[in-house]
Amino acid sequence: MSARKTTRRSAGGGRRAVLWGGRFGGGPAESLRRIGDSLHFDRRLVDQDLRGSIAHARMLGACKIIAASDARKIVRELARMRRQIAKGELVVTGDDEDVHSWIERTLTARIGDAGAKLHTARSRNDQVATAFRLWLREETAGLDASVAALMDALVLQAQEVLGVIVPAYTHLQRGQPTLLSHQLLAYVEMLSRDRARFADQVARMNECPLGAGAATGVPYDIDRGATARELGFSRHTANSMDTVADRDFAAEWLAAAAILAVHVSRLAEDVCLWASSEWGLLALGDAVSTGSSIMPQKRNPDGAELARGKTGRVVGHLTALLTTMKGLPLTYDRDLQEDKEGVFDALDTVFACVDVMNDTIRHSRFRPQAAARLLTGGHLLATELADFLVGRGVPFRHAHEVVGEVVRAAEARGVDLSELSAADIAALDERFAGCESALDFAAAVNRRDHVGGTATRRVRTALRTWRRRLG
Repeated sequence: MSARKTTRRSAGGGRRAVLWGGRFGGGPAESLRRIGDSLHFDRRLVDQDLRGSIAHARMLGACKIIAASDARKIVRELARMRRQIAKGELVVTGDDEDVHSWIERTLTARIGDAGAKLHTARSRNDQVATAFRLWLREETAGLDASVAALMDALVLQAQEVLGVIVPAYTHLQRGQPTLLSHQLLAYVEMLSRDRARFADQVARMNECPLGAGAATGVPYDIDRGATARELGFSRHTANSMDTVADRDFAAEWLAAAAILAVHVSRLAEDVCLWASSEWGLLALGDAVSTGSSIMPQKRNPDGAELARGKTGRVVGHLTALLTTMKGLPLTYDRDLQEDKEGVFDALDTVFACVDVMNDTIRHSRFRPQAAARLLTGGHLLATELADFLVGRGVPFRHAHEVVGEVVRAAEARGVDLSELSAADIAALDERFAGCESALDFAAAVNRRDHVGGTATRRVRTALRTWRRRLG
């Protein structure tokens, strides 16, 4: 097909580049263009598509599928386009159907018919899949660095507050005493799993689609290994039909992104609670809070609230892609164009949420005095008293019932369990004689001295481990 024939007039007037025009006497209707054109969002893939095209052109020349001189000319011009785009000297814009059409039109306009040979032994189906995988692999590396930075912020705060004891909550009710550092490190564990999920996903998708063609491969003696190696893929894909139909990698990435967003949202929710007047545990920094247009005293956790609120759109993008994929026959269907906008937006969203929570944690400070105040409600030492009785041979279920009666007596007096002395408790049941150690918050924390427990010694070890792992 000549370069001239790849430019068609659309039903709405104007001229634009398409990769499929020869079979048609006219261009698409304006309504089809509006729903089908993707240049406005897939221009993000321009650098990856240029690199994929460079690798493909080199392979075509090396395999003598096109003349070596044409291959060199194509590679030189594509490389020049990359440099110009990076410097802002060349902008992806125009009336083209998509970024792939824009690249081929621009290339052919610059070097003539040699540019029209680039698409030999390649379909837009394997071309798009290659650029998308390259882009997602590289952007995920940047996201991983942001998640690691948030983990580091949490570890630094955990070091800062080591020794501060707060209530651990279940059902949003105060349950048992724990180190605040232990709670912060719980989020570090969550985020570590997120990083592992993305790493697993990238490893699975790190296969080169080039060579799959439209669906069944290409009738040329190509070297798929060469293009895979040049583009940094671990291997090439195994089945051409699966290759062009596959968007599992995008769905799996969205699943990992949705879980990450949920974890960030849970951290954001805790930040909102900690920063509330009721908790008073966290003093938000000026840089990560906002005021009210009518109430001068307000300091609002807007960053955390927005991170919490934006989680829904990431989860929604996963649902949307899975819904798109669920009924598609093999192989490629245009429905799969719906894969990119959701992934692009999800990436932008989780990046923003992770980064704002990183800043929120780094620029805020915990209040140890507020932590001490929180310990005086909720009868946090009840389980300690039950375990004290267990140590004296009382079956735990019986001990549980006895301590429940002590709690009821404390409530009748209008006091917290921690406000009763050992003598007060022993007066209620003589088996509590000598229970002073069970009424000490630090002792309660440090009795959880096992792997994964909240004891200071174990948390200090966990901090050292995370400092080492995060570098």
